[in-house]
Amino acid sequence: MTDQEIEQNTQRVTSRHGRLRRSSAWRNVARVLVTTALVGVLSGVSVAAYAVWGLVRDVDTVDLGTESAEAIGAGQQSIDGAFTILLVGSDSRAGQSIDDGEEGELNDVTLVLNVSEDHQNATVMSFPRDLMVPFPSCPGPKGEEGYYPAMSEQQFNSSLQYGGLPCTAQVVESLTGLDIDYAGLVTFDGVIGVSKAIGGVDVCLAQPIVDPKSDLDLPAGDVSLVGTEALQFLRTRAGVGDGGDVSRISNQQIFMSALIRQLKSAETLADPVKVYGLAKAGVENMTLSSNMASVQFMQALAGTVKDIDLDRINFVQYPTTEHPYQEGRLLPDRDSAQIVLDLIESGQPFEVTGRGQAVEEEASDDPVAENAETEAPAETEAPADGTETPAPTEEANDEPVQLPDNITGQGAAAETCSAGRTVY
Repeated sequence: MTDQEIEQNTQRVTSRHGRLRRSSAWRNVARVLVTTALVGVLSGVSVAAYAVWGLVRDVDTVDLGTESAEAIGAGQQSIDGAFTILLVGSDSRAGQSIDDGEEGELNDVTLVLNVSEDHQNATVMSFPRDLMVPFPSCPGPKGEEGYYPAMSEQQFNSSLQYGGLPCTAQVVESLTGLDIDYAGLVTFDGVIGVSKAIGGVDVCLAQPIVDPKSDLDLPAGDVSLVGTEALQFLRTRAGVGDGGDVSRISNQQIFMSALIRQLKSAETLADPVKVYGLAKAGVENMTLSSNMASVQFMQALAGTVKDIDLDRINFVQYPTTEHPYQEGRLLPDRDSAQIVLDLIESGQPFEVTGRGQAVEEEASDDPVAENAETEAPAETEAPADGTETPAPTEEANDEPVQLPDNITGQGAAAETCSAGRTVY
C-alpha cells in the first residue's frame, strides 16, 4: 500500500469516527448527582485535574444563558470570591446500567453548593422535589428566550423537563436570590462509579433498611455501600423516615457527610489511583456548564476548597411547610429560608441543630465526652468589685450561629446514623 493510500484510509477512519454520536449517557442525567459532583468539588488534588484533561475536553456542555461566571484563566490557583454551583440530577434511565422501566426526565435531586467569599465555609442546600414554586419564563431547547412562559405555581422537579438545566438555574435563582455561577448534571452510573472508586462509602444504620421498590435490604450497623447498593441507598424513600422525599434528603446527607469525611482523610487523598478513579467516574458521567469544562476550572476549584474544615461544611434542606390544599406537596417556608440565605450571603459560619426524621445521632464511645456535652455550662459570675463584664472579643463573634431547629440538616463532621423507617 502506498503512502498516499495509507493517508486516504486514515482520513476515512477519522471522518467516520468524527460523525459518531456521543453515548446517550452524556445526554441523560441521573437523580442522585450528589456523590459524584461533590467528589469533583471536595476531593480536589491537582494531579487528578491533569489526569482527566483528556476526558474534560470531550465532556458535553450547556450554556446557562445567564450572566454566569467567566471561565477560569490559565494558572489561576483559586476561584475569586464567593461562588455558587447548581448540581442537578434527573430520573431518566436512558443509557444507564439501571433500567427499571420508569420514564421521564425530572430534576428529582437539586442541590446548590455555595462557598463563602473567604473560602472558609461551604454550604450544600437541598431542594425537595415536591416543592410548589413560581416559575419564571424559561429558555427553550436551543436557548430561545421566553420559549416556556412563566407560571404562578409549578412542581419544582419539573423545571428540568420544561427548559433543561438553564430553566432549573433560573427557578433556583428566583427562589433563593442566589446567583448561579456554574452548573452540572450527572448520571446514575456516575454514582455507581464513584462509590466503587473510593472502595465503598461507610455509613451507620440504626436499624435495617428494607425497600422492595429500590431492591434494597441492608442490615443494621456499619455498612459499606458500593456500586448499585450505594445508588439505591440514595434513592430510597420507602425505607427511611416517613417515606417521603424530605426524609430521603436527610438520608442522602448522612451519605454525603460520610463520603466527604473519607475524601478528606489522608488515605484517600494520598492515593493517586483513588483520586484519578474518582475524578474519572465523575467526569465521564457529567454534563457541565461551559465555564466549568476545563482543567483550569478543576485546578482552581481544588485550590479553593481543599482546606475547608469539616466543621465549616454544612448540609441544609430548604425549609418548607405543607401545602394547604395539595396533599403531599410542599410550599417554601420563606422566612426560615431567608435566615439561612442571609448567613450564606454574609459568609458567617453557622451550625445546623435540627435533624430530619431519617437521622439518628451516632452514640458516643466516650462516656466522659458524652456527659460533658449534656452538662450545662456554668454561669459566669459578675466580678466581685462591681466592674462591668468585659464585652465579647472579636474571636467570640466568629462563633457559629445556631440555626433554629426547624431548619434540618447536618455538618459534615457530624457522625450520624440512618434511622431507617420511623413513621408509617
